[in-house]
Amino acid sequence: MAAELSKVLIFGGTGYIGQYMVRASVMMGHPTYVYARPITPNTGSSKLELHHEFISVGVTIFQGELDEHEKLVLVLQQVDVVISTLPFPQILDQFKIIDAMKIAGNIKRFFPSDFGNEEDRVIALPPFQAFLDRKKKIRRATEAAGIPYTFVSANCLVRLRGLFAPSTRAKRRSLVYGSGEVKVVLNFEEDIAAYTIKAANDPRACNRMII
Repeated sequence: MAAELSKVLIFGGTGYIGQYMVRASVMMGHPTYVYARPITPNTGSSKLELHHEFISVGVTIFQGELDEHEKLVLVLQQVDVVISTLPFPQILDQFKIIDAMKIAGNIKRFFPSDFGNEEDRVIALPPFQAFLDRKKKIRRATEAAGIPYTFVSANCLVRLRGLFAPSTRAKRRSLVYGSGEVKVVLNFEEDIAAYTIKAANDPRACNRMII
């Protein structure tokens, strides 16, 4: 008998990388949930279209704020896996998710909002190092809470870097250091999302960092 698929909740599911996570989760057959800010008269058309797209493929959308602790706990008690794709300004808001997960007590895996540089292994120039330090705080809090986790490091995102899109910088002069042959690793957003969802059901990825 096939193992039951985990119920996946995604914070930031209408954001850039979050969209890919939602689509990958649905594609792999997981019951998929999104916790998103409430729709208001000021909500942009792109967000509304995403809501309609997700609902049309069976995604359950919970509308709420991260400050709504009791609502967070109730939502978390309905799922197995939590994936956070919150953007930079909200990185430390993940403390609220961690606090709610501790109360819920049922989360089998938590993926904090990483998906970029491996913050525990690199030293960057400020202010980027300050950003990485915030991510480290979330990692340490996750470990201290005893919540099963997986940290995902994917380095750079291909489309976010505009490699396959027209750029206004195309005619600008660029300074190339050294020989210009230094290797760089970039990953497609679809692949990052697919591997993340696969790792959610893989016991080998529990309490580990995957690159």
